[in-house]
Amino acid sequence: MIAAQVKEYNKKSIAVQLVEMEKPSIGNTEVLIKVLAAGVNPLDNMISRGEVKMIVPYKLPVTAGNEFVGLVEEVGSEVSNFKVNDRVFARLPLNKIGAFAEYISVVEAALAKVPDYLSDIEAAAVPLTALTTMQALDLMKVKTGKSIFISGGTGSVGAMAIPIAKAKGLRVITNGSAENEKRVLELGVNQFIDYKKEDYTKVLTEVDYVLDTLGGNETEKQMSILKKGGTLVSLKGMPNGAFAKRMNLPKWKRVLFGIAGRKFDKLAEKHGVFYEFIFVESNGSQLQEVADIFEELKIKPSIDTVYPFHEVNAALDKVANGRSKGKTIITIGEK
Repeated sequence: MIAAQVKEYNKKSIAVQLVEMEKPSIGNTEVLIKVLAAGVNPLDNMISRGEVKMIVPYKLPVTAGNEFVGLVEEVGSEVSNFKVNDRVFARLPLNKIGAFAEYISVVEAALAKVPDYLSDIEAAAVPLTALTTMQALDLMKVKTGKSIFISGGTGSVGAMAIPIAKAKGLRVITNGSAENEKRVLELGVNQFIDYKKEDYTKVLTEVDYVLDTLGGNETEKQMSILKKGGTLVSLKGMPNGAFAKRMNLPKWKRVLFGIAGRKFDKLAEKHGVFYEFIFVESNGSQLQEVADIFEELKIKPSIDTVYPFHEVNAALDKVANGRSKGKTIITIGEK
């Protein structure tokens, strides 16, 4: 089979190499899957640049790719929820990625069944961002009727986060460019802020939760709009000690992340709010909950560009450098 691999960490190059490999074998609790399509994410480029090796130290070379949709070809002897020809998707376990390949073996616990109404390309856009949202909302301990600000909600994360937050009974606020206003309002946004005309810090106050997709200086700005005791979960900030403990990292890493994330912990303390950092993990049962929400509401993820497998590096470059209005996908196999 063909797979796209990261051969070495390189801060100046995100290119992967297409190589010929043996089709993977499966264990008792695993499923062999023919990959049909895979989502391409900033995380893929972060891995290539070595930016997450403190969280997940991959042994190189490693097959790239974190989420996929595919067809079950074979099931292990202890697998009970899936059968041959089921269409499944997943955010792969942190310690065993490899979605950019023609075949992959995946532990049953990471998988969920794809809603019939979604195409393969649409389904490939769902797992990572949807699970990011679900796990962020869990960290926030969200309650129906409360408000959430999803910063930069016109991108691929917002396309997932907005309808899921609405399904959880939240009042959703986001900001972005005016050209995307109609699209996000159709996803269920209650309040849209045109970032070129209005500063959200001047418009918003007493917000219950924030999903920070921007990072940098925006993280503290978003803390300022929260009510006392509110929670900000960041996708782009700095991991802190609480994150390291939650991820069950070794004690020395907990110390390092505690030091690295202290700035954000102090900012949160200054504003009287809580700061959390998230690095999304695989979770088949949570993804099945997402699939059920999507099936009921017939949510369609926003797709930006679709590339064939042999143009995987163009897809990675698009994610790194292109202004996206949705998810970038690579098609790998055929049904």
